[in-house]
Amino acid sequence: MAEIITDHNQLANLMEGLKAQGKRIVFCNGCFDILHVGHVRYLRGARALGDVLVVAINSDDSVKKIKGPPHPLMPEAERMEIVAALRDVDYVTCFSEPSVDNLLLKLKPHVHAKGTDYTLETIPERQTVLSYGGELAIVGDPKNHSSTSVKKQVFRR
Repeated sequence: MAEIITDHNQLANLMEGLKAQGKRIVFCNGCFDILHVGHVRYLRGARALGDVLVVAINSDDSVKKIKGPPHPLMPEAERMEIVAALRDVDYVTCFSEPSVDNLLLKLKPHVHAKGTDYTLETIPERQTVLSYGGELAIVGDPKNHSSTSVKKQVFRR
């Protein structure tokens, strides 16, 4: 099971140690409100790009601002625990800012991976990652899975 580290300074120190060992750090983020196969494929694709995968999960307040009520459907602690249980994930943290720019600047992962609903040009954190010499990557399957579509299927029945 992955380690959950909510102290970003502690996580940054850990990442520095791993980099000093020659490990390639990959970072990705999302709400992960209802876990589905698209999430699994996204995380698997991200993990394939390096040695260590760090996943940042939007806080409850952040999800509420992005998706509106009644989101999130699961509290952040549970969402972090579920993602941490996935084989491809090494570390999980949570963030409450509108974007992961500050966390990216603190951790400076080698690769910032986003899902296929983005292009290399439309990644919101593009300039931040490029500013410290990081790489951008698009991973996962085509965006035809979503928590919203899962909810619609469940509640339609």
